[in-house]
Amino acid sequence: MSEQEKNTLEESDPLDSSADLGSTGTKRTRRRWISVSAGLVAAAILAVVVLGGGADDANGAEKAGDEVEEAEKAPVPVEVIEAREGAIAAYVSATANLVAENDVTVLAEIEGRVTGLNVEEGDSVGRGQVLARLDPSDEEIALKKAQLKLANAEAAYERARDLMGKELISREEHDTVTVDFQVSGQELAEAEWALAQTVVRAPFGGRVTVRHIQRGQHIQQGDELFQITDFDPLIARIYLSETDVVGLEPGTAVRILLNAKPEFELAAKIRQISPVVDTATGTVKVTIEASAPPSEVRPGSFVSIHVVRETHAEALLIPREAVLRELQSSHVFVTDGETVSKRTVTTGLEESGEVEIVKGLESGEQVIIAGQGGLREGAQIRILGADDETVAAAPEAG
Repeated sequence: MSEQEKNTLEESDPLDSSADLGSTGTKRTRRRWISVSAGLVAAAILAVVVLGGGADDANGAEKAGDEVEEAEKAPVPVEVIEAREGAIAAYVSATANLVAENDVTVLAEIEGRVTGLNVEEGDSVGRGQVLARLDPSDEEIALKKAQLKLANAEAAYERARDLMGKELISREEHDTVTVDFQVSGQELAEAEWALAQTVVRAPFGGRVTVRHIQRGQHIQQGDELFQITDFDPLIARIYLSETDVVGLEPGTAVRILLNAKPEFELAAKIRQISPVVDTATGTVKVTIEASAPPSEVRPGSFVSIHVVRETHAEALLIPREAVLRELQSSHVFVTDGETVSKRTVTTGLEESGEVEIVKGLESGEQVIIAGQGGLREGAQIRILGADDETVAAAPEAG
């Protein structure tokens, strides 16, 4: 092959190559369309699947909705109570310690040795009852001396008076004898008093709370012998603001609760109210008196004091848990056994877990006190404590 023919052949190769490229482009285009078609088919299949799944979800949602509806229609177990009429009061509260009004320490008036003890701690004693005895030997001797001295002074006085009448002695001598007679009388009275002090007596009725002495102990004048406390009445002093004191007066009823035994209640009253306001604290002292307290109550007990400010004798009462409170209103759920209704109410005083209903409820109505959290108007209920078949099926609200 000549060089020209080779060149011609080489020049013709590109043309053949171009034809091949055209064929290759056609294949690529075909593949592209196949891919696109496959994608479209896949998308269609996916759409079908998705649409099918969506239908299943729709059926599931419908089924769930039915279940929710059935759940909503299911009776709600509740507890009910009847609204009743009763007394309720409002209080001003404070805390304090109960103290005995009469609480004294009996002291030794004379020196001596204890020869007898008649009482122990905790014993009740009456006014003037013998608590202890001291050795009276020294006092008895002193009394006899005073008696003899007085007798001698009295005889001298009688003689001086006769001589004075006869003007046989001077006025000065007469006066000296008279003074001696009078002093001897005072010395006898002192000796009698000292002998009386060898018997230690209770200054008032109460209980022996502390015994400081032992039998045989030698005591000095001024030593502590006993602590005597009068448990009736017991008093408490509380300090209220000037606003809280307004309207209070002596005789106002007071409730006292022992902190150690809150269920124990002690009746009391206001004895007196201070006529002045403490400028340092801005409070007024109020003295509370509890008469004839039971044995459970002791001086020093820490108590909660509730002063009655206001009393409603014929209030409509329901338990506090029956009232559902919102920001600006309160409501309760009421049922007659067949219907559940939400009732807006106006509350009043509150005391010991009960609430006064001023408006929105009538005496004798059945109020739901437990289970009302999930209720709505017209909901079905089942009253706990009744038969399982007892269901109040109220129509749903539109």
